[in-house]
Amino acid sequence: MNKKKFENLPKWNDFALFNFLAKDKENGKEVMNAARGYAVPGIVATNYETAEEAAKAMNELQAVAEVVSVGLGGGGDWNNWRNVLHIARLNPDCHINQPIETAGLTNQLLPETYTNALVRPTGKIGIVKLSSGDEITAEKAVDYCLSAGIPSIKFMSIEGTKYLDELIYLTKVAADKGIYGIEPAGGIGAENIHEITTAIKETGIPFYMPHIFGKTIDKTTGRTKPEEIEKIMAALEEK
Repeated sequence: MNKKKFENLPKWNDFALFNFLAKDKENGKEVMNAARGYAVPGIVATNYETAEEAAKAMNELQAVAEVVSVGLGGGGDWNNWRNVLHIARLNPDCHINQPIETAGLTNQLLPETYTNALVRPTGKIGIVKLSSGDEITAEKAVDYCLSAGIPSIKFMSIEGTKYLDELIYLTKVAADKGIYGIEPAGGIGAENIHEITTAIKETGIPFYMPHIFGKTIDKTTGRTKPEEIEKIMAALEEK
């Protein structure tokens, strides 16, 4: 897949897709309908005992969505990168989350998979944090992704709009240097999606996919609530 399938998918305003978790095939249908087709439903590696179980869940979701995402789990815990890789090897036509340190390797092993590279905010504009805790410039992170053929950068946790300035700086650098996509995560919901999306759009990045989990998931059932997605989609259209 790499980025070709994403480029060809219909997007909200020819710009955005929205990543929500889906408990099962039925929940995947609900997610896609509520998001008006502009969703990438996902699973989280840590929710499954084996890679085979996770791949089976992905197969079911692929009946209702063209692209399915596999998350690291544990708040983007880099230790889960191998689990995600094992799942994707069984079903490589997918989108996967990886820490920046392993994204290049994963991209080489599974070139047909769309792999992002995760970095984190530091509280300093223009500086991002690696899984090791080390800090590098946004420019170096972007240059590495370009050299490794990584199409998207994931940035989490942005805690709603707390780290919006850092996200926008990173996205502008990525857009200027030729990265295809940006994928922010953390604290995104109906109350801030319009502000975040508007700011991202102005950077010129071709593709934007926020990961929106916590505020949309029923804590009792683990299912994503379509009514929350509908609120988010409505909020995007506010003037």
